[in-house]
Amino acid sequence: MSQSSSSQVPQIKSRLGAILRATSGNFLEQFDFFLFGFYAQDIAKAFFPAQNETAALLNAYGVFWLGALMRPVGAVVLGSYIDRIGRRQGLIVTLALMALGTVVIAFCPSYASIGIAATIIVLIGRLIQGFSAGVELGGVSVYLSEIATPGNRGFYTSFQSSSQQVAIFVAAVIGFVLREVIPGDTFLDAIGGVAKWRIPFFIGCLIIPVIFMLRRSLEETPAFLAMKKHPTPSEVFASALENWRIVILGMMIAVLTTTTFYFITVYAPGFGKELHLSASGTLLVTLLVAVTNFIWNPVGGALSDRIGRKPVLIAIASLSFVTAYPALSWLSHEPTLGKLLAVQMMFSFYFGVYSGTMLGCLVEIVPAHVRTTCFSIAFALAAGIFGTSTPFVATKLIAMTGQDKASPAYWLMFGAVLGIIAALIVYRGGQTIEQRETAAA
Repeated sequence: MSQSSSSQVPQIKSRLGAILRATSGNFLEQFDFFLFGFYAQDIAKAFFPAQNETAALLNAYGVFWLGALMRPVGAVVLGSYIDRIGRRQGLIVTLALMALGTVVIAFCPSYASIGIAATIIVLIGRLIQGFSAGVELGGVSVYLSEIATPGNRGFYTSFQSSSQQVAIFVAAVIGFVLREVIPGDTFLDAIGGVAKWRIPFFIGCLIIPVIFMLRRSLEETPAFLAMKKHPTPSEVFASALENWRIVILGMMIAVLTTTTFYFITVYAPGFGKELHLSASGTLLVTLLVAVTNFIWNPVGGALSDRIGRKPVLIAIASLSFVTAYPALSWLSHEPTLGKLLAVQMMFSFYFGVYSGTMLGCLVEIVPAHVRTTCFSIAFALAAGIFGTSTPFVATKLIAMTGQDKASPAYWLMFGAVLGIIAALIVYRGGQTIEQRETAAA
């Protein structure tokens, strides 16, 4: 797409302010999205009664996954909207949709009150959240990449993922405090007639007006304003189809990020229970993981800005493939909170450095005029098919392997293999696919 001189369009007044406004909405989106996974065991009992606890948990994880399968749909529909209308307006729309899904889940009556209708309503809420989440990450990442200073694109885009870690940290703190200071064995226990698991969702609802105020003041990116022509929805769809190879390779690169992330955050409480560790201790470990995730993301982005995306992606994926099963085997043999912390710290390092690099990679390999759509589709496929299925797959693997608590490592190793293969193809000859095709033309 042709562009005018950057001097003819308004420039971002404060990059720090723009980063905070853009990622604030992403914080809320991820906070509410992951609450469902954090409290899946209690939500399972409230909305998905079954013949046994494992079946109920699988039902809850299944609905969590189904909601995520709406991500590709949201990526296509909302991605084309953002590429046509603008980054700012699109990010406001995604926030509104996520807020709606959060309110639906927070206030939905339990199965005991309205029967199967409760299950259906919660599923609808998750579908709305998934539809919105399909483009939120891509929209924020593209926004950050377009306001980045030269040579720092990886560092800037890494703050998209870092904002998620703040959300995980806050959610874990709330869960830890509630379990420590409020008596009762489960979050189904009520306080003044309100189930304890609903309290974090209500807190998310209270944050919504603040985040809307922040995001409404978001400035449009100079890169988008400089475009003389913005593609129509049909042009966006056509271009996305033309670039299907890049989208699939981008998805493969993102799989390791999503599977590792969901394993060390959303699945952590369930995995802690499988290992017969205390719920409060597991949440404390998750809290610490969120802190290190926040640190390693910008480190990975900055490192990839200096030495290149390819070496970082391949090095971390290779380490993950080699160490995943031995680490989980060591943990599952006489598990302790100390061992869980050590293993989670290792995976946190892998996730943070890889994720900070991966975000910059995806932004660079997709065409600029459909950047939000192609980026969002690639990541939505990775998260929807692989990442958010991690709690379900991990629970199923343990059951299928005769209670081998290390078996979830196979899922992480699979993601590592996909990442290595895709990175080798994308960066063959030291150039990305887009760079090679541009040079050939």
